[in-house]
Amino acid sequence: MDSTVQNDMEKSGASPALSSSADGRRRGGLGIITYGAGNIFSLTAALERLGIPYGMITKEDDFEQYDRYIIPGVGHAGAAMAKLEHTGLVPKIKALKKPTLGICVGMQLLTAHSEEGDAKMLDIFPINTLKFNGNTEFKVPHTGWNQVFPEKENPLFENIPAGSHFYFVHSYFIEYNKAYTLSSTTYINQFSASIWRDNFYGVQFHPEKSQTAGLTLLGNFVTWDGNIAPNQCDTFNTECSL
Repeated sequence: MDSTVQNDMEKSGASPALSSSADGRRRGGLGIITYGAGNIFSLTAALERLGIPYGMITKEDDFEQYDRYIIPGVGHAGAAMAKLEHTGLVPKIKALKKPTLGICVGMQLLTAHSEEGDAKMLDIFPINTLKFNGNTEFKVPHTGWNQVFPEKENPLFENIPAGSHFYFVHSYFIEYNKAYTLSSTTYINQFSASIWRDNFYGVQFHPEKSQTAGLTLLGNFVTWDGNIAPNQCDTFNTECSL
């Protein structure tokens, strides 16, 4: 096991609340895909505050223990993708049918390509991760609170008012695309604050650091049953994507 993965697991532990089956393996709850690309302590602390059972995924057999997944990530997207590929989990991740949420760089991994390291990503979303063009008025990295505006109706943003503030830390952004953008924000330019395609979701902000709105979003992710139409209806503009 990669030493950085081992360190993440030792720092975070795992929730004891997961149920066990007859074979002694834990079932249900949230699996965090752990691949050595980011500190997951703040995420696991938020899950514990919410009473959400979770565990760590480091190998393919671990996936069956959980009913939904988070892909965390901070730092360099190209390096993160290389670490994820090193785990051998990429084919399994791309074939997942259960709800899956990428956070920050974990969201960028879901795109087709990142300008950070000129790297090919998982290509679950046919859109790209681009670099901010900083200037004297807008500094890069983008660090701080921004308002987020939903563009489609989805259980992920249930009970979260439009214009709620979420916490961002990033130098690269996912391009705005009407078919896949679930919510948007603006810093230098408009971009996807969150994306959605079938069972895959991504959020550029850090919900675990976004106080009430962020904790509500995490709670929504683990409590909805996953039954939602695969076509993404833009209820705010009365249009649907293909």
